[in-house]
Amino acid sequence: MNALVALRRDLHQHPELAYNEHRTAGIVAEILSDLGLEVHTGIGKTGVVGVLKRGLSSRSIGLRADMDALPMQDNGSQPWRSQTASVCHACGHDGHTTMLLGAAAALADDPGFDGTVYFIFQPAEEGMAGAKAMIDDGLFTRFPCDAVYAIHNWPQLPAGVAQTRAGPIMAAGSVFNITVHGGGGHAAQPQLTPDTLLATSELVVQLHTIISRNLDPCDPAVLTVTKINGGFSHNMIPAQAEIMGTVRSFDGGVQDVIERRMRELAQSVTAAHGLQAEVSYKRYYPATINSAAEAQIALRAARRAGLEYGEAPKPAMTSEDFAFMLQAKPGAYLWLGSADSHPLHHSEFDFNDAVIPYGIRWFVALVQETLAAEI
Repeated sequence: MNALVALRRDLHQHPELAYNEHRTAGIVAEILSDLGLEVHTGIGKTGVVGVLKRGLSSRSIGLRADMDALPMQDNGSQPWRSQTASVCHACGHDGHTTMLLGAAAALADDPGFDGTVYFIFQPAEEGMAGAKAMIDDGLFTRFPCDAVYAIHNWPQLPAGVAQTRAGPIMAAGSVFNITVHGGGGHAAQPQLTPDTLLATSELVVQLHTIISRNLDPCDPAVLTVTKINGGFSHNMIPAQAEIMGTVRSFDGGVQDVIERRMRELAQSVTAAHGLQAEVSYKRYYPATINSAAEAQIALRAARRAGLEYGEAPKPAMTSEDFAFMLQAKPGAYLWLGSADSHPLHHSEFDFNDAVIPYGIRWFVALVQETLAAEI
């Protein structure tokens, strides 16, 4: 276990962004090769798949871990904090990769299953659709898994507690950009030019009425403005301003309502100020939806692994591109408690190394549960 902790911390020190996980992918491929697995690289640009076969069964399972980091500064104080400016593993993908490699090592030494295990190391989970890139590059044609499973550390749960649920577990994710333009002039002569910042500020307020006033209260959704940009000087009304944000929901019809109302409000609010709006609305991740049978298998594997486990009481509004894999194959996504740590995407987040054995045991138990040797 000391070697795995050292590996995890090394990955944390050397984070890589989407589709640039060359060092990480190289380490993964080398370790899998040393374990005697068949190794395939360059899938979806920087993805890696290790293949482990035992016995004669045609049954198969896919186990997936994500490898990429986030474009943010690591403000942690640990000796293994990121050595790369403005890039850090603030979501724990270094831990996910380490746990799956640990499972590969355990299963390579264990002949007690009959079938094929595909170890899928995916690039570009953080908003860049690496799962889709691997699928488009023939992932499930070349490695036809019967079902696919993934794990994510979850600081909201105590360390070692496992939860999942049938149906939606993570929300669909969209990103919007609204550009307001058509004004510009002297701040001391506002009567001579439309005020882009005033219009933009009003639009921010109006956008937050969409969820409360245009959706059925029983339909969960989140709209959050995360960026407002405009202006250069204390004495100038800028000619342009920008709003950026995200929308999360579980239903395509809800997304339709939100997008339609956003476009209507952008045009009406800016028009009232004599300005124009350009709206970009991109639906980048679908909802992550577990198949019922595989969600139960995931919980049985948690019990088999000796974890405290239970059904997740409700889904999360965060998004996950494992959704693309679950659109292509049956499977399930599991939350593995990792407290005590900072929240995901916090600048001081560091993966809880005490969780590594739990994740390894769950991955191994999944294989034992689904590919048990037939008598």
